[in-house]
Amino acid sequence: MSNCFPLRDKRVPGAIFLTVLGFILYWPLGLAMVAYMIWGDRLHEGFDALRRRFDGAGRTGFEPGFGRTGNVAFDEYRDRELKRLEEERRRLDTMRAEFDTFLRELRRAKDQEEFDRFMRNRGAFGGDRPNAG
Repeated sequence: MSNCFPLRDKRVPGAIFLTVLGFILYWPLGLAMVAYMIWGDRLHEGFDALRRRFDGAGRTGFEPGFGRTGNVAFDEYRDRELKRLEEERRRLDTMRAEFDTFLRELRRAKDQEEFDRFMRNRGAFGGDRPNAG
């Protein structure tokens, strides 16, 4: 029995409670809980075997931490391209920061223009407003 799945141990009160609750609420849940307690070890062993089997099958070598592919020319090309992409990314981040600054200034100028227009209009109506009452 694995310690990371304590419900598989049939003596755990929580497993019994969940099984009974599963049968009360919806009988397939209780049945699934019983099946998990009986065959859960085999289920997880099967998943572990599948994970070990396919652990290296889908790797392309591009994921970080997977190292070299064995083809020296390709590895050098990949390293050059990754460096080029990193430089491009830094350049784009700089351009984006500049654009964000431009947009902030544009918004500030627009807000200032609207505020100035409001103050001019308010000044035109400020002294000669009739009392509403």
